[in-house]
Amino acid sequence: MKIAIIGGGIGGLCAAVTLQKQGFAVQVFEANPTFQPVGAGIGIGSNALQALMEIGVGENVFANGHVLHTQIFQDECGKFLNTIDFTVLKKLYGQENITIHRADLHRTFLEALKPNTLHFNKKCLSIVQKDHQVTVHFEDGTTQTSDLLIAADGIHSPIRQQLVPGSVPRYAGYTCWRGITENKGRVDEYTSTELWSTKGRFGMAPMKGGLVYWFACMNTTARNPQLQDLTSKEIGGIFKHFPEVVSNLIFTTPVENILHHDISDIKPLRQFVFGRVVLLGDAAHATTPNMGQGAGQAIEDAIVLGNGFKQFEHVDKVLAFYEDKRVARTAKVIRLSRQIGATAQIQSRPVTRIRDFLFPFIPSKVLMGRLKFLFDVKLK
Repeated sequence: MKIAIIGGGIGGLCAAVTLQKQGFAVQVFEANPTFQPVGAGIGIGSNALQALMEIGVGENVFANGHVLHTQIFQDECGKFLNTIDFTVLKKLYGQENITIHRADLHRTFLEALKPNTLHFNKKCLSIVQKDHQVTVHFEDGTTQTSDLLIAADGIHSPIRQQLVPGSVPRYAGYTCWRGITENKGRVDEYTSTELWSTKGRFGMAPMKGGLVYWFACMNTTARNPQLQDLTSKEIGGIFKHFPEVVSNLIFTTPVENILHHDISDIKPLRQFVFGRVVLLGDAAHATTPNMGQGAGQAIEDAIVLGNGFKQFEHVDKVLAFYEDKRVARTAKVIRLSRQIGATAQIQSRPVTRIRDFLFPFIPSKVLMGRLKFLFDVKLK
């Protein structure tokens, strides 16, 4: 079986590694002209790390990551609101929660691929299915025909929008800056922290090599021209109402290390399989980043699809297995992540007072219980 993958991001490359290890002929087509080692820090939950161990790259990912023991929530003055104990996950599931630079995760998959698997400058324009084969038409005028096409081309996937015309990204109501800078003792070595206020939200987490990853979100209109191309000082000024460490981290981040995007997701789809086309990763279930599960769910997709081929001989049964395992689970992540973001981004001061008063009374075990479905994952 010849398999083509559109998109050389985390989901696409993880799927390529998984399927190549099972002996499939896989080719990956990426729209960008080259691999760019850019991006910010991301979280890899114990669920995703479990999955990566299955395909033999988990140890390398773990070696490039940094273990988190605790998640702390605070108000705008730094007052404690609640916490989640990640060490419980290690005891229950045998894997840690880690942070890692997106480029390091990406590079790990690239190094696990067979030579000549990845092709750059291949922007997909459209697809045509005929007789259990799929032909991709690229912008450069070339085509590629395969027995199975995996669309892992992101939230703006032209393939998904061809198959499900109404599946356009929906704006979550807030924009986000993300950066990486040197820690210098400003952030606890094993603790990630989120601070909530009516003017915005800030998060910070340690990374390997004495670095710290941060994000800063504020409610605004989509594509607000006044928030484009801001300097580190200007971004820091927006969040100066938080404790001093917040603006200090932003100020000391070189502007070239700062990314800025509006936050969007897609409404949960009812199917991921269309004939011999499979949607995977953000192309299938783009979610807001409030649960740190974007990369993790893409990784799970890839592993589940590979496990389907291990269990079933006929491709129809493989794809039915994949859809059964992934559609409902990822829809739950999309909905819960959007709810968490909406709660954290509340602007009404009376409502935030009520939220911040009640939040500390919720036992940490209850918070963890709400996330239990994420980590108690069945990939086979």
